[in-house]
Amino acid sequence: MYYEDSENLTIMTYTLNSGIKGTVPLSNKQIQEWIESYRSNTRYITTIGKEFFGLNPELVADFKVQNRFSNYVEVIRPISIGDQEKNDELSQAYEENLVFFKVDCKCGTTYTTYSQYYTTKWFCSKCKEIVFMDKKKGKVPTDKGEAWYMTNKYFVEREA
Repeated sequence: MYYEDSENLTIMTYTLNSGIKGTVPLSNKQIQEWIESYRSNTRYITTIGKEFFGLNPELVADFKVQNRFSNYVEVIRPISIGDQEKNDELSQAYEENLVFFKVDCKCGTTYTTYSQYYTTKWFCSKCKEIVFMDKKKGKVPTDKGEAWYMTNKYFVEREA
């Protein structure tokens, strides 16, 4: 197996006989290999980056490859130096939307963590017990800024 890091990848959309749709990024060579597997009805296995991907043509009802002439083209390109600014912008926007939590567990572990999503319960990283958000206490100051307080040291009112 080989990696085609410098080659653009094109999105292939497929529908299984069960109605489930999937997408996979493939190089031009991988697309040709898939079409040959589909025609000969043999299982298709390839590598995408460091992951293996397999697809059984017997289970595929239809597929569509969006090539460079398609109106709906989606192409994945490796990040170049010029794209680094866009990547930094995206990273900054992602960081601005993080939700911070201060976990104070009955096992004695106290730490600040974050999530991409707002949640009212979390798991202690040490003992794996559930901790709940104390909305009455609200946000507390931490070394990373304001964070929602989560604990299991006392009963916390929970939403149904």
